[in-house]
Parts: sequence; structure tokens; C-alpha cells
Amino acid sequence: MYELFDHTADLGIRVHAASLSELLCDAACGLFEVIAGDLAQVRPTRQERLRVDGTDPTWLLFELVSELHAAFELRRFLGRSCEVAIDVAGLDVLVHGEPYEPQRHQLAHEIKGVTQHGLWVRHVPEGWEAEFIVDI
Repeated sequence: MYELFDHTADLGIRVHAASLSELLCDAACGLFEVIAGDLAQVRPTRQERLRVDGTDPTWLLFELVSELHAAFELRRFLGRSCEVAIDVAGLDVLVHGEPYEPQRHQLAHEIKGVTQHGLWVRHVPEGWEAEFIVDI
């Protein structure tokens, strides 16, 4: 589960999940919702694979959402859902979605970048929670 919150000229994404892999997937969906608005308009017709190296959950989140932002900016790929496998050296991520089509997709926001300001991930008794902010 994720929710969006306003942050001056930015937009924040707060995520709560039972596991770290779910948290990272939900963060990815939150990022794509900021870009595309309603994710129901995105069909899972293609897949993008990526690898994120590291062990610190906060920096894994930052690198993941930064890579997904780059996937949209460079290849115009919109994600709808994902799968995250965590190993001792980082993440293997499979994102389901499709290329952006201006005639079909209504974009909600242009993201300039993912910021490190306000970035955190923590393990809590109920699972995991995190926040990150995107510059719009």
C-alpha cells in the first residue's frame, strides 16, 4: 500500500508493506502513479528487468525508483506492477508495463528527479515503511 502526499513543489510517496520486497514493488507503483495517474490505463504487455546492487534498504529504494524514473525518461516505459527478488548483493526486479502511447495514456506529472531529501526506509513491527520525494 502506498499513498501520495504534497511537499512544497514536490510530491511525496509514503509506503507500508509486510515485506521489504512488497515495499519496493509498492514504491515502484507509487512512482508510476505519479507519472501516469491511473495505473489501470497501463497494460502489462512488456517487461523490463533491472538489477540494483547494494544492501542498505534506503539506498536500494532510492536506486530502484531512480532507475524506474530513467526507464520512463529514456525508453518511455510505464510500469503497472513488479516483482522484486532480494539476495545478499541487491535486487533483481521485473517490471510489467508497456511503452507510453500519447494517444492512450494521460500523464499526470512530469518528474524532474527523485530526491534524497526526506528519504527513509525502516523495519517496524508490522513490516516495513518508507518515504521518498520526487521533484515535479
